[in-house]
Amino acid sequence: MSNPSRFDRGHTDDLMSFLAASPSPYHAVANAAARLEKAGFRQVSETDAWDGTTGGKYVTRGGAIVAWYVPEGAAPHTPFRIVGAHTDSPNLRVKPLPDMGSQGWRQVAVEIYGGPLLNSWLDRDLGLAGRLTLRGGTSQAFGSGGGSTRLVNIDRALLRVPQLAIHMDRSVHTDGLKLDKQKHMQPIWGLGDDVHEGGLIRFLEEEYGLAEGDVTGWDLMTHPIEAPAYLGRDKELVAGPRMDNLLSVHAGTAALAAASASDDLPCIPVLAAFDHEENGSQSDTGADGPLLGGVLERSVFARGGSYEDKARAFAGTVCLSSDTGHAVHPNYAERHDPTHHPRAGGGPILKVNVNNRYATDGSGRAVFAAACEKAGVPFQSFVSNNAMPCGTTIGPITAARHGIKTVDIGVAILSMHSVRELCAADDPFLLANALVAFLEG
Repeated sequence: MSNPSRFDRGHTDDLMSFLAASPSPYHAVANAAARLEKAGFRQVSETDAWDGTTGGKYVTRGGAIVAWYVPEGAAPHTPFRIVGAHTDSPNLRVKPLPDMGSQGWRQVAVEIYGGPLLNSWLDRDLGLAGRLTLRGGTSQAFGSGGGSTRLVNIDRALLRVPQLAIHMDRSVHTDGLKLDKQKHMQPIWGLGDDVHEGGLIRFLEEEYGLAEGDVTGWDLMTHPIEAPAYLGRDKELVAGPRMDNLLSVHAGTAALAAASASDDLPCIPVLAAFDHEENGSQSDTGADGPLLGGVLERSVFARGGSYEDKARAFAGTVCLSSDTGHAVHPNYAERHDPTHHPRAGGGPILKVNVNNRYATDGSGRAVFAAACEKAGVPFQSFVSNNAMPCGTTIGPITAARHGIKTVDIGVAILSMHSVRELCAADDPFLLANALVAFLEG
């Protein structure tokens, strides 16, 4: 374990910038792509014919990105080493008819996406971000993810979900906070008795210099505007939004860029960052969709491979499904398995569940242990308390859909699914170092 680390605390500084600049999956994909472009990768379109040239390439589709690096001399049956992650986080997303109001307040109608800790969204200054689809661009917006779309980010105090005053809810301390997802989570953004139909979209058109009626579709979501920050006496913690799971997207992007500079790679390193993990992954940009398999197959065939070559490549492929996990909570330690207490700052965690909520088995553990040993990175193990249900990830989906060896790992955090999550400041770059070692084979 003597190999020097490739990343240091500067990696965590860059993670914080990445989190702040990625308030939606679409922004996360754009920012990951920009980092890969800087490392020499080039975008390819799904609607174009692919060639078998070497080097770094990537495909984007909505809130998903798949990037890979073909080294010199790679045979059609060369196996892949994949880092899998997801770009989406639980939040409040704008409905098709967004303009509403009550009692002299103007509001924005939102739908609950994923499983957020609803109380963490109360009394927060919220911005609005996502993408707009413009008139005349719909037919081009599919396939490569291009076409007439516009990323938007109103990163200022625009909306707020106000909590009911204690004077009108005296039972909150005895019975707990009870929130109705439909009635209590609609944010306010102004005053007025009249609901102006089309008002929110017209506001965005004006903000971005678009003509009235230019916007014909939208995928918009709220985000907290408070910036990520170091925390604690010695700044050994990081607090910020969307660590689940942009922390892994950022680490995987950095690791792929680093691995692409390596000599004599015995494999093809890949980053696959999917959308919609928080609601089941069943979409054309989710891990349960065809995106990853299609990209890998086309890479094999573009290099002159056959079905047999593809089968051989997949048989030798390994995927690390990297997603945040649960650090032991100092106030709720009894909720964890009594013999498995992953600590913040202790390095990445290996997630195990014998009921296949995670995909890790003994041979997968050996792969991850070897990568950590090569990188000089410690790692920990996580299993759920037997008396509590276990969460899941893209790991089992990836293993089952593509028939490839998959291992579930991640960084241990607190406050998962909160509007603001917490991790040790050193763990993100420890993860990135382990991912580089893994991608290098």
